[in-house]
Amino acid sequence: MPLTILSDADINALLLSLTREDVLALQHNLAEALHEYSTGTQESTGCCQTNQPQRISIPAANNQKTLFMPASTSTSRGMKIVTLGMSSDVTKTPSTASAISRSPSGQSNSNSNSNSNANSDSGSDPSTPTGSTPTSQLSSLSLASTNTTKTSGSNGSPSSLTQTSSLASNQTTTPVGTLTLLTSLGIPYALLSAPSLTAFRTALASTILFTKRRSVHTILIFGAGLQALWHIRLALLLRGEEIHHIHIVNRSFSRAQTLMQSIYTSEEWEHLRTANEKLTFSVVSSEYGEFTRLLKEHVRKADAIFCCTASREPLFPAEYLTNPEGRKKGRYVSMIGSYNHDMVELHPDILKQAVAPGHRHHHHRHAEKGGVVVVDSLSATMKEAGEVRQAGLGPEQLVEIGELLMVKKAVMQEIADGTGEGEKGLRKWLTSGNVLYKSVGLGLMDVCVGEDLVNLARQKAVGTTIEGF
Repeated sequence: MPLTILSDADINALLLSLTREDVLALQHNLAEALHEYSTGTQESTGCCQTNQPQRISIPAANNQKTLFMPASTSTSRGMKIVTLGMSSDVTKTPSTASAISRSPSGQSNSNSNSNSNANSDSGSDPSTPTGSTPTSQLSSLSLASTNTTKTSGSNGSPSSLTQTSSLASNQTTTPVGTLTLLTSLGIPYALLSAPSLTAFRTALASTILFTKRRSVHTILIFGAGLQALWHIRLALLLRGEEIHHIHIVNRSFSRAQTLMQSIYTSEEWEHLRTANEKLTFSVVSSEYGEFTRLLKEHVRKADAIFCCTASREPLFPAEYLTNPEGRKKGRYVSMIGSYNHDMVELHPDILKQAVAPGHRHHHHRHAEKGGVVVVDSLSATMKEAGEVRQAGLGPEQLVEIGELLMVKKAVMQEIADGTGEGEKGLRKWLTSGNVLYKSVGLGLMDVCVGEDLVNLARQKAVGTTIEGF
């Protein structure tokens, strides 16, 4: 059997070539696998939870760890082995920061102070992003600096909103490693690089519920790495005509600027950034003089919030969403960046409010009372998710996305058969209510998406093939 080898460059090129229809097909297959994970049995499917062993973590050099993630589908077996930073060596040194907004036409509106330079976790000059030659709209930004910004704490009294703990400049949480795929008989048929695959499959799962939302006018992204990039790209591919504003919040302005550089200069992004003339981007870096005001404004106005950081502290105060003003509109909030019990992106009070009595969404077998937080894996989330553990949530307050999709299927079938109106509460919640999604990642996602990417690579003659391996 031939062995297909896909480097990260191969995978990135393949992913950038995907059309909206391609993404929807991949997302459908992933949703089916997650549905089978939550509801299937060993007799009915290879994707069932029984066939997905818990991942193993072992310490690695330089304060890193290596994860071994075995998984199975009905047609493949797989093992992803990746090494990533553990973020224990964190820095709370305030970064110099800035705010800038852009429209695809190249017009900009920056608020800055030219007396300061931004600290960069990549070591590059913020006014000269790495990558392609800087364009005129990105090459001459000046930055503003301040020490701390004040906001209200949970008790309503002023409190300091300090720099969120994040990785030191010499660390990264981008996984480095490979995914090995074998047939159901154990014959190896593919070897894939992990970084872009991991970011893409995470964003693909994160946007499953995003596609159901009634309003996606304003998107807020925390982070500026690969995860953020793929959340932005998939959001634009899936709902680009309806999106008017994308706000990016990141500790390092230079890294966010590099992300903007990719979006504004890459040919692969041109059709996405120009398809909607109303689309605008903005970047805000922490410790900017107006950071607190802009952060609160962006959170309150957001229709969807994608958290893509390895943060140890909440990215914004709980009251932005929990007080009466913050609860006036529904939002879809996805938390995919934190993966350890001591990491949090969303304040635990937000999760507590989501499951409190009076926010009742009886749409799965666990939640007889109260609301729910949607997760990728109940067992893995209870063990690893810092937000869930710190909020003190129990399994009855969580619902797996695969199980939720099962209920939605039943409702849609009921409507199609004309036997009833379906569960109106479920539809209203999913489309316009406050939906929180927490993911710690599953090896099943890698194997499912990896299978599809190998098939696409073979169709498009991408990668390297070793015959008779």
